[in-house]
Amino acid sequence: MLEIPKLNLKDKVSPQEWQTRVDLAACYRLVAMHGWDDLIYTHISARIPESDFLLINAFGLAFDEITASNLVKIDIEGNIIDADCPFDINPAGFTIHSAVHQARHDEQCVLHLHTNETIAVASLKEGLLPLSQYAMFALASMSYHDYEGLAVNADEKKRIQDDLGNANFMLLRNHGGLTLGKTIGDAFMHMYDLTRACQVQLQIMATGMDKILVEQSIVDGIKAQANIVHTGLTGGQKSWPALVRRVYRQDPSFAS
Repeated sequence: MLEIPKLNLKDKVSPQEWQTRVDLAACYRLVAMHGWDDLIYTHISARIPESDFLLINAFGLAFDEITASNLVKIDIEGNIIDADCPFDINPAGFTIHSAVHQARHDEQCVLHLHTNETIAVASLKEGLLPLSQYAMFALASMSYHDYEGLAVNADEKKRIQDDLGNANFMLLRNHGGLTLGKTIGDAFMHMYDLTRACQVQLQIMATGMDKILVEQSIVDGIKAQANIVHTGLTGGQKSWPALVRRVYRQDPSFAS
């Protein structure tokens, strides 16, 4: 069995960077715990506060092998910052993330996954339908991007940015889902809502029965209602500590 290089960066980076590393590693583990990972593929990236640098997974590691220290620090062009870093990144996967980070400096985290449910709904002509409460959150800030093959063409970045606009949810046609958030917790909760919305939609469609669609006026008002529920905090801020505690209980090595 090939051994993963052991790193310990806790006392070698700023407190802001270390906290971002711990939260991002927790997010990778949560994705694996939910069964949303895709072997060594797909990515979650996060901007280090007060810097122009990003963190992303090392190419070749499974999501349940990600730790705070083995995340790779890169610039917006995908260049690895630390000269002694023993890992590489997947340049094809970074195309999508760099496009989003370049356009949306206000958002810290970008999460892109290939779950069966998001691929299936992204491949339906009508896309996500207002069929559940989970769908309300996504539809209040939804966008779509047409499939252009593997994301290796730099020209596609501009089209991704244009299609995303100010949305926090995106279904990439025939490909999967993408969410972003001002915190890592926000991005994760957005993906949770999007995935559950897609799961419920497919289950409803499988019944073959007539569907009841929620009125657009309710979709339009869902953000204001969510602010009341979360007392001014975002869903990610409210739930993130509990989610991180769950990861610690399962395997605290993520924070090393």
